[in-house]
Amino acid sequence: MSIPQSGGGPIEDPAQLTEYLASGCKPKADWRIGTEHEKFGYCKDTLEPIPYAGPRSVLAVLEGLRDAHGWAPVEEAGKLIGLEKDGANVSLEPGGQLELSGAAIETIHETCDEVNQHLREVKDVADKVGVGFIGLGAAPIWTYEQMPQMPKGRYKLMTSYMDKVGTMGKSMMYRTCTVQVNLDFASEPDMVQKLRVALALQPVATALFANSPFFEGKPNGHKSWRSRIWRDLDATRTGMLPFVFEEGFGFEQYADYALDVPMYFVYRDGQYIDALGQSFRDFMAGKLPALPGETPTLSDWADHLTTAFPEARIKKYMEMRGADGGPWRRLCALPAFWVGLMYDQSALDAAWDIAKGWDVATREGLRVAASIDGLQARVGDIHMHDLAREVLALSEAGLKARARAGAGGLVPDETHFLNALKESIETGKTPADELLERYHGDWNGDLSRIYAEYSY
Repeated sequence: MSIPQSGGGPIEDPAQLTEYLASGCKPKADWRIGTEHEKFGYCKDTLEPIPYAGPRSVLAVLEGLRDAHGWAPVEEAGKLIGLEKDGANVSLEPGGQLELSGAAIETIHETCDEVNQHLREVKDVADKVGVGFIGLGAAPIWTYEQMPQMPKGRYKLMTSYMDKVGTMGKSMMYRTCTVQVNLDFASEPDMVQKLRVALALQPVATALFANSPFFEGKPNGHKSWRSRIWRDLDATRTGMLPFVFEEGFGFEQYADYALDVPMYFVYRDGQYIDALGQSFRDFMAGKLPALPGETPTLSDWADHLTTAFPEARIKKYMEMRGADGGPWRRLCALPAFWVGLMYDQSALDAAWDIAKGWDVATREGLRVAASIDGLQARVGDIHMHDLAREVLALSEAGLKARARAGAGGLVPDETHFLNALKESIETGKTPADELLERYHGDWNGDLSRIYAEYSY
């Protein structure tokens, strides 16, 4: 989840809210790729989640990265809660999940180099303190009561609010992990087309990356339990955003949507001020109960935008949010999948041709079915396996057309980063299917074996 944002000074005109979003537009030559991924840490001897502090802890890992690998500290109220280096940052999710938010870079080759370097550094530190890390969409065994809480004011406020607006908010915060990619847009029409494709085809990513078939020690009936959790978190800030597909949608309509997302907080002088359930519209009018008479800044608006959690969202860039966290190869495959679709116009047009005739019920049906059945999902006459095959072929064509070479020119393009997904298409099996086979096969129901066999 996000750190405090730097958006700008006082909001004097409501038009600034829309202008803030539109200011992200940039020419194609300046488009970049930002990849984020989360992973669970655990104590190797007990297989329990690592606490914030202690010899085997999140803090020990952060300190090790700081001291041995040159990361600069990020603190909140005197506590080390993150790291920064070369445009990237390492941050903490509510239950101690470690997140890398990568720098804005040009190619998937660079993305994979960044991921490799990060995981090498994390393993170097983790091995020394007896900690392991694993990439899954949901914690396979741990209960909510077992999860530690990180010393971040934002999370304390959110935790207290979640049970008031849904049934699975705390499960999302403390027991899920994702991989996502952040991409750019050139103009308002380009943003509109990309966001429509991103939302409509997000279930394809959910299916291909499904990697959370276990929860609290047993199969849960879903290939992506993480995706199921998001469906019962808080309807006011999650979902497939049907209005995006309506005539006339643009930055202004997204800003209107975000204004109606209930607030969590206002960040002032290093403190998170409780504004749970309050209205940003009231804030604009100087009538926010949390700060009577005060009006927001663009930094407040930037913070507020991070508290809307649809399947794809925009800030000054676009975030694809539908995939489970997973193994190394899929941390590189997720940005490759979306870059191939989004950064080549022919691929983007063809992707929209696939989805543009779907109605609200079809899009939502695909979202639900993908979480339950993965590649075996069916909605009407749409078979997810066939849809994923078609979409993946478009992504591959888009990456070929980009022709961004790597390895000093020895690798002509970025298409090989899709190999893990192509294997899933060929076999019909996602990581969730493989895990279930192991659980019912050679593991003989012993889910603890997942840590030794699937950790980084």
